[in-house]
Parts: sequence; structure tokens; C-alpha cells
Amino acid sequence: MSTNKAPSAIPPHLPQLAAQTTPEHPWPLRLLSAKIAEYVQKMSRLWVEGEIITLVRRPNAKLQYFTLADLEEKVSINVKIFTHNLPEGIDQGSRVIICAKPDFWTGNGSLTLHADEVRAVGIGDILARIEQLKNRLAAEGLFSPQRKQPLPFLPRKIGLICGRNTKAKHDVVVNATARWADVDFEIREVQVQGNGSVEAMLPALAELDSIPDVDVIVFARGGGSVEDLLPFSDERLIRGVAAAHTPVVSAIGHETDNPLLDYVADFRASTPTDAARKIVPDVVEERNSLRETIRRGRLSLDNQLNLANQQVSQLRSNPTFAHPERMLDVRAEELHNLVNLKHIFFERNISEKRAELDASVARLRTLSPQSTLKRGYTILLKSDGSLVRQTTDAPPQTQLDARLADGTIHLVVTGKEKTTEIASLHQQNPHPKKSQIGDAQ
Repeated sequence: MSTNKAPSAIPPHLPQLAAQTTPEHPWPLRLLSAKIAEYVQKMSRLWVEGEIITLVRRPNAKLQYFTLADLEEKVSINVKIFTHNLPEGIDQGSRVIICAKPDFWTGNGSLTLHADEVRAVGIGDILARIEQLKNRLAAEGLFSPQRKQPLPFLPRKIGLICGRNTKAKHDVVVNATARWADVDFEIREVQVQGNGSVEAMLPALAELDSIPDVDVIVFARGGGSVEDLLPFSDERLIRGVAAAHTPVVSAIGHETDNPLLDYVADFRASTPTDAARKIVPDVVEERNSLRETIRRGRLSLDNQLNLANQQVSQLRSNPTFAHPERMLDVRAEELHNLVNLKHIFFERNISEKRAELDASVARLRTLSPQSTLKRGYTILLKSDGSLVRQTTDAPPQTQLDARLADGTIHLVVTGKEKTTEIASLHQQNPHPKKSQIGDAQ
């Protein structure tokens, strides 16, 4: 639908055709716009295929607006349609064919399509390609939680990749500084939208990753269409982030935007402001937390001291600790009893051994030759100490020792008759008396 008025005739002093214009005789811009509008109005209604990459339904609005993108090239055009002509189910990412008529607005020289019919064909090619890339990278493990690095508690320096003089940069810097005044930034302002943006962001990422005191890197960008955020789903950037040694935070778009950078980053922030809150602690909260921790520590220490004092008091009231000498008295009495038992058992053992010894001595004495001598017997020994057992062992003139119970008598054999007589006496009286033996000798 065009709001242009029909062009008036070209004044006679101006060239009648565009090819007739010269530096000396140019057309005014209003005439060119009118001629373009007149040409566009002559174009017929047509069917065109594309992908809806931006569509936000406005309730109670007569017209709805969205952007239609080509499926192969980076070409797009704005489309307007009456709300009742936009079917339910048509949404961002839908692949559609529309029936529309081109419309040129002379006020700002913008070309749009005025659609009166929209038909869904399938999921949009751009989003489908992103989904396929997402599945492939996920299968490689680039989105795995195990490979993600934790964020530092308080980074020494924050690397920030953002557009030039953007609100995203302002949100990160201002909110981070408000939370921790001494926070330091290493900022790289590069192109973050359109052709060449990936080529600009990759060197910035590599440079920040190589700075030793940069402890975290933030990608920050405000919201935009799916087409605007396509660089943050580029495979080259995703692999570059996955290879970085420094933790990376994705703070792209609004909370509903989900470029692939969100999945590969070590932390995904819903907005640039949220990123500032996540990577920098709040000094006020930390001070309050520290005070609370100190309070709880002191309370815990007081409780432990009180418990220890109670335990000491209980130990002191224990009879063993109140009167420790009682324990020694008991042990002393036990020791005294053991000593007495020792003496009793020792004396009993000595008595038993003494009785056994006396019995052995008595038996020994009974069997001893000395006992026999005490009964009146005599033992005759030759000079060499051998016993005289028969008369032939002591011929005449043999010197003998007669051993008695109380001493020894030296004898000399004087004759055989006496020896024979002694033998006869012994034979006549097998058990002679002591007097008889003495007389014979």
C-alpha cells in the first residue's frame, strides 16, 4: 500500500528523462522519489519465498511487521501485513511464501512489501542450519559441562569484546564498577554485526586470551534480530571460544536470545548487566557476608568454650578428680595385699621345698656308708684306697686302714692265721658284735 500521490508532470525546464540529466540540469530528489514510487506502483503483486527472522506480534495492532530473509544470500526486506491476514503458528524462524506488492515510501526512501497472504512452508533455513551446527558441535563435546571452566571470584582484569560505543559496553562497565570500584577492564571495541564481524572478533579474543592478568573474557551485545546475532552462531567463533584458555562469558542479546555462543561459553548471562553481576562480587554484600561469618564464628567459638567449661566442671566434680588420693589408696591396698600373698606363697613354697629336701637327705643318709659305719661296721681299705673284700686281698704285712664312724685306724696284717681266725669267727658268727670284731683285730 503506497501513500504517495501521483506524480505531477515534469516541469518544462527540467530534463524529461533520467538519462537527460546533467550536472548543470539535475533532478531534484523529490522528483526522483516520485519517479521511483511511480515505477514501484506499476509492479504487479507477486509470490516470494523467504524466512521470517524477526516477528514480534503486537496485540490489538492492525498491522504486524516482520523481516523476510533470503534462504541463500544475506538479503532481507521489511514486510507489513494486516493482523487478520497473519495466521497463527507463523513465528520467527518460519519458512514462508507470501503474496505481496512492493511499496515505496518517498519520505525516507524505504522499500517494503505489503503482504495480504502468508503460507508456512517449513522451518526456516537459517535457523535449521544453526540447529544442525548446534547438533554437530554438541556431538563433538564442545558444549559439554565437563570442559567448562569456573569463573574467578574476583578477576584481576576483565576482557570485554563489544561494539563501538554501545549500551552493552556501558551496562557491563557501569554495573561492574558499581559492585567493585577497583575492577579493571581490557576492552576491545570491534564490529559485532554484519559481514566481517567474526573476522573482527576472533583476533580480539586471541589477544585478550594471551594477556596473563585477564582472568575472564566477556562477549557483550544488545538485543537484535536473529540475522543480527548470526555472527555469534558462526562455527569459527564457536571453535575459537572452545579453544580459549581463559573463561568466557556470553552476554548476547536479551534473555530470550540463544546464539550458539551461549552453549560453548563457560557461563551464559541473560544480559550484559547480568554478566557484570555474575563476574564481579558486590563489595557491600561481601562485607555483610564477612561480618555475618565473623559473628557466626564468634558465636560458635563461645558455644565451644561454654561446652568445654561444662565438661571441665563435670570432670572436677567426679570423685576421682575431686579426691585423687582415694584412687591411690585403693591401689596401695591392692599392692599391699599382693605383697602379702607373695610372702605367703613364697613361704609355702619354701616349706614344701624344705620338706622335700629333708626327705631326700634322710633317704640319702639311710643309703650312705657312713650310716652303716655308725651301726658298728668297719671298712678296710688298702693303701691305694681299694676295698678289702676277701682275705686274699690282704696278705701278711699288708697295711690297711680301718675306717670307723668316728675316724680311721691304721693296721698291718701280721699273719695269715689271724686272718683265718677272723674268717672263722665270721663264719661261726655271721652277725658278730662290735666287741668280737675289735678283739679279732
